[in-house]
Amino acid sequence: MSTPETATSREGAIEQHSIDYVPSSERHGKVWHQGPFWFTGNFVLPTMVAGFVGASMGLSVWYSVLAIVLGVGVGTFFMAFHANQGPRMGLPQMIQSRAQFGSRGSTVPFAATVFVYVGFLVFDTVLAEQGLGLIFPDGKLFWYPVLIAVSIVIAVVGHDLLHFVQRWLTYLLIVVFAVLTVVAVVHFSGNPIPAGAPAATAGWDSTAFLVQFSLAAGYNISYSVYVSDYTRYLPRNAPARKLITAVYTGAAFSAVWLMSLGAILASYLPDPDPILALREVGDLLFPGFGLIVVLASVLALISIMGVNAYGAMLTGASALDGFRKVRPTVRLRVVGLIVVGVISLVVALLIPDDYIGSFNNFVLMMLYFLVPWTAVNLVDFYFVRRGQYAIAEILKPDGMYGRWAWRGVTAYLVGFVAMIPFFSTTFYVGPVADALGGADFSFVVGLTVSGLLYLYLSRNLDRGAEAEARAASEAELEGTPR
Repeated sequence: MSTPETATSREGAIEQHSIDYVPSSERHGKVWHQGPFWFTGNFVLPTMVAGFVGASMGLSVWYSVLAIVLGVGVGTFFMAFHANQGPRMGLPQMIQSRAQFGSRGSTVPFAATVFVYVGFLVFDTVLAEQGLGLIFPDGKLFWYPVLIAVSIVIAVVGHDLLHFVQRWLTYLLIVVFAVLTVVAVVHFSGNPIPAGAPAATAGWDSTAFLVQFSLAAGYNISYSVYVSDYTRYLPRNAPARKLITAVYTGAAFSAVWLMSLGAILASYLPDPDPILALREVGDLLFPGFGLIVVLASVLALISIMGVNAYGAMLTGASALDGFRKVRPTVRLRVVGLIVVGVISLVVALLIPDDYIGSFNNFVLMMLYFLVPWTAVNLVDFYFVRRGQYAIAEILKPDGMYGRWAWRGVTAYLVGFVAMIPFFSTTFYVGPVADALGGADFSFVVGLTVSGLLYLYLSRNLDRGAEAEARAASEAELEGTPR
């Protein structure tokens, strides 16, 4: 197995690890840090945009909020349970999938994951540029490269800097958006409904409720591919219950808050633009406060852009390693991040101006490709192998887990196909979704079919051979006697 260039990774230094194992001697960090990390990670403008949907379809504010609370609650459940994998395995999130899919069979979920990372990076770039455009005159051709370059620098420094920035931004965001939320609630509840605002005709709509519920759930399920990247440096004995709770609380609280704020803005402002809506409502407190809100949002966007670039690099390197062994060096990370940055810049420049419609389809596509993966991955970790893996074999493209693990690949593909009748996008509506008025419950089908099928196919898995490999793996990775 290749080793990193140096033996340590310390706060403030450039991270040395990438897709390799983090040994026990280098584990650090605190479980509670996961709370603010995922609060800020989810407290970004795309999250608020996800809350626009219910109101735009005629759902009242409170029904929209209810759909958001329920959807986020369900989606974050699956996302948070990935947190326990990081300290137990010491690996980034997606390379763990080799145990279920094989080093090459994992290419499909890897490709879908890179699509998620780059997609979010693009939407974050677009929104951040619009925010800065309220102050500075330069447009896309200047700010897109600058914003992406800053996010790449953050990602090059790596794990500890990302945690540090996310943690301290939490305090700023809570203060600024607490004031903004109070202003919005007081103003819109105490004044006549503006002409043309959706709230004037909103009420109960079952289809809109189900769409908002599914979108909220799918949005947080999409974060499943991130989680272990930021828990893998924690000590191996990090308490699972506290860790899962910290991740769940941070990710769910921020999503519910910001999506609900989005529902309020979309109900009382005709055709709201996320940047302009924040400035308009913020300036109700005093002229200029809206700009403060926007700038705080831009800082959060730049931070999560670093998170997305970092994850895309890790996943891309994992995919490449399945076909050609790579050395997990700093150079690999830098080159990978530059490639991610260039791709994101090109896509951002090509994306249509009506990005909100594109964003909703993007979230749904994430849901379709990632739900079967998260079902297989969680079932394997908690019910099949119960967290016991030969880590060194996972890191070998031709190790004992194989290049193509038929159980995981089969469960993934069958689950994906089972979801198709439930798809509901602007370009395709499945027959079941059409019968439900456009509501999309595909994630329920995907989770159930892929998870149960993988559990069934794994009933005769040879765990005895794997036990011996685990002992050898521990000696190889940690230098302990067998």
